[in-house]
Amino acid sequence: MFSEFDWLKLTAESPSMIILILFSIVTLGVAVERAIYFWRRRGNPDTMAHEVSQRLKKGEVKEALWSCGKCTHPVGPVLEIVVGAQSEEVADLDEKIYVELSRQKLLLERNLNVLGTMAGAAPLVGLLGTVWGIMRAFHDMARVGSAAPTVVAAGIAEALVTTAVGLVVAVPALILYNHFIRRSTVMLTMSENHARTIRAWLARRSGSGPSSPRPTDGVRESATQSMPAPQPVSVG
Repeated sequence: MFSEFDWLKLTAESPSMIILILFSIVTLGVAVERAIYFWRRRGNPDTMAHEVSQRLKKGEVKEALWSCGKCTHPVGPVLEIVVGAQSEEVADLDEKIYVELSRQKLLLERNLNVLGTMAGAAPLVGLLGTVWGIMRAFHDMARVGSAAPTVVAAGIAEALVTTAVGLVVAVPALILYNHFIRRSTVMLTMSENHARTIRAWLARRSGSGPSSPRPTDGVRESATQSMPAPQPVSVG
């Protein structure tokens, strides 16, 4: 069915099609860039946290910091804050953890707003192209002076193609957006959980007693968008 359309003519005569083609290119570019970025930041946060805790139990602070530094998963920089600031007050340490989680959130979710915009705007641009095409078809019908369906059928069919193309662009963009947001949320939540666990262990070992109210209590809402903390899993 789609092979019957003159795509070059349709694209040349429809600004909406040109915009949708640009949307598809932008969506593909952002998706590839984010996929590569998440692949580079893959890792096992559970294994990393276990390694750091074992080194700390042996008093190997420098080795623990080295392990955190070579970790590409967000848990590495977060645990590096915890290990490197053992002598600081609980409130100060919590604030540093909060700031680092927020920084990691910005890195993980960079350009994802573009995917969200493409998912929302593409159907509307396609619909605009369809409305414009139908208006042109009826204008042609009035100019010819005939109400025969064959006069406007082809024009209306071509006009509806822009809506279909808009959905073709929007659906993958929405799926990719939710996928990357979910991965970001899981990675940040696991990083926060491991940071809290090791921080609590260090506090008990130093005999500092119960900790004061923690600013990181709001991190899950602001840095991980209120997603429930999952059970320890490996995030690749």
